[in-house]
Amino acid sequence: MTTKPKSAYEETAGMMWFPRMLDKIRLHASDDLHPDFHSYLGMHFGVDGICCRFLRVSYPDLKNRVLEGGTDEEILQWCFEHGRNLDETDLFIWNEFIKKFGWNDRATPVLEKFKEQSGLSGRNDLMTMVEYMEVDEGRKP
Repeated sequence: MTTKPKSAYEETAGMMWFPRMLDKIRLHASDDLHPDFHSYLGMHFGVDGICCRFLRVSYPDLKNRVLEGGTDEEILQWCFEHGRNLDETDLFIWNEFIKKFGWNDRATPVLEKFKEQSGLSGRNDLMTMVEYMEVDEGRKP
């Protein structure tokens, strides 16, 4: 059985996407990650890569840290120690970016392609990647 990752809306210490990224790493390591997600793991121009660059840690280093074990909070603290710490403003900027990624930006063509491939091209209410993921992954109608 394969699993789809956590929602991008979930947060660790106020940071969206982070729990999803760690969940994908753990699921992949246990061979439980749905195959649709394999090619996007740590992708440089994907959200995982953008998140790692925002935190100033490399994806391979983060992956190794996740596989050592620990809670999401402990791993985020590790990111702060090995990359950079985030304050309230950084978290606000990051979370707003995540909520709007795909809306009139470089990810818009990718979003439209994903919607078409999954039969959701008529869903004009799905204007961001996160909104699309929520529907495509079965969390919202």
